[in-house]
Amino acid sequence: MYRTSKVDSLKVDSSALSSVIQIGDSTCITAFTRALAVQRQKELFYSNEGNFNSYPIFSFQLPIEPIVEPIIIGSTSLHPLIKVGSIDITGITSASVLHIGSSCNFQGESRTLHIRQLEHTNGNSEKNVEQA
Repeated sequence: MYRTSKVDSLKVDSSALSSVIQIGDSTCITAFTRALAVQRQKELFYSNEGNFNSYPIFSFQLPIEPIVEPIIIGSTSLHPLIKVGSIDITGITSASVLHIGSSCNFQGESRTLHIRQLEHTNGNSEKNVEQA
């Protein structure tokens, strides 16, 4: 299924962190990003914080179920043209894809760990961990 992609106007203000902008056909798109964000009220750095392998969210395998049933697809392209008028995007990030065209395979993955350590009024720190 190969077609011509025609885009009159495309405006993307920001593209970051393994995001893909693809106009036209592609065989395989793989977008992967991992991020570790640490916020503290005090300027402290612990030497083991920058190691992704220290956090289980970055090391476990994502369950991807295999397709075991046969898939039969029949399609007819009456017009071999993908025509897009205008696209205006504020931002794409973290393994996102803007794709105009045909594609066989796409795999996207984003793993983010936010650690926030805030001081209580008694001076002890509290650690909040959010995983996305």
